Parts: sequence; C-alpha cells; structure tokens
Amino acid sequence: MTPEICCAYARYNRWMNAKVYNTAALLSDEDRKRDRGAFFGSIHNVLNHLLVADRIWLGRLTGYVPEPGFMGPDGIERLDQELASDFDVLRQQRARTDDAITQWASTITSEALAGPLRMLRRGTWSEIPLWWAVTQMFNHQTHHRGQITTLLFQAGHDPGATDLFAMLTEE
Repeated sequence: MTPEICCAYARYNRWMNAKVYNTAALLSDEDRKRDRGAFFGSIHNVLNHLLVADRIWLGRLTGYVPEPGFMGPDGIERLDQELASDFDVLRQQRARTDDAITQWASTITSEALAGPLRMLRRGTWSEIPLWWAVTQMFNHQTHHRGQITTLLFQAGHDPGATDLFAMLTEE
C-alpha cells in the first residue's frame, strides 16, 4: 500500500459512487427501497450501510474515538443504521464523505501506512497495521458496490463499466 494507491482508490471510490447514485436515481424511491434479497435487503439499505461503514473506518483512520454505545461518528450505533431515508440527502452525505476520504488520502504518508492503527472495535482496543484498515475500507466499498450494481442491473439499469482499470484509463 502506498500513498499513490490510496489516492487512486479514493478517486475510484468517488467515481463509482457517482455512477451508482446516478443509476439509482433512475429508480423510484419505492424501487430503491424494495427488498431485493440482498444482505441488507434493498438498494437503499446497502447504500446506507456503505456510508455507515465508510464513516466508521474513516473515523478510525482519523483518530476518532466513539462514545460508549456508538460505533462511529454522527451517532452511528449499528451497521444497518439508516443515516438518511431521503435519497437526495443520502447522496449529499455520500458526497461529503467521499470528499473527506479524498482529503484523508491526499495527506497520508508511506510512514503512516507502515505504522500501527490503534482502534476501538466492539468495545475492545486493538492495534493493527494502518494499511490493513485502509485496504479493508476500500475493499469493503468495492464488495458492496458490486452488490448494488448487480441489484441495479436486475432492476433494468446498467451502471456501465465498474473496473478500476476503466477509471484509470478514462483519466
């Protein structure tokens, strides 16, 4: 893991989230919230979960320590928590979080990536290499966006190319 890779992954995160949200916007609110049998049920719920998880991981990466009973910033208590029921509000929150991820990635150093991350997880302090946490955050995004793109395709809307290579060659 290098700072350059972190920045590329942050750009990919923003690029893919824009594609996913643009495609999801073609659905009605009812269709976005329809239970489609995914782990979190609906497209809307998976979008919410992805935002929740990104905020938790970004909080850990930036040294945020949640209050007892919370998992992350902004009152996050559960991985299935709905941060916004309104799609436009969710989309705005997604964009703000993508800005924060991009900002964080632009400041990371090789030395920091090679160092430890001390974090509180499920009420227990642990220490892992920082690059593990960064890799987890970006890999988790890709995992759930893959679910979302499948659900969108099944709903009749193709978000187009989703490969990192596609974004890099597009740049």
